[in-house]
Amino acid sequence: SGYHYGVSACEGCKGFFRRSIQKNMVYTCHRDKNCIINKVTRNRCQYCRLQKCFEVGMSK
Repeated sequence: SGYHYGVSACEGCKGFFRRSIQKNMVYTCHRDKNCIINKVTRNRCQYCRLQKCFEVGMSK
């Protein structure tokens, strides 16, 4: 944990955000683009996880 990309984020989310941005990843949600993202469910939907990164203020 710590301050990464402008917000307080765990190491897992820091790495996920970094890889997604550096590789210009495009993800797709297979549900309704409103998946619950928390420590337990964060690996189930990469689209919603990246959207949450942006919603909480993460930026390059």
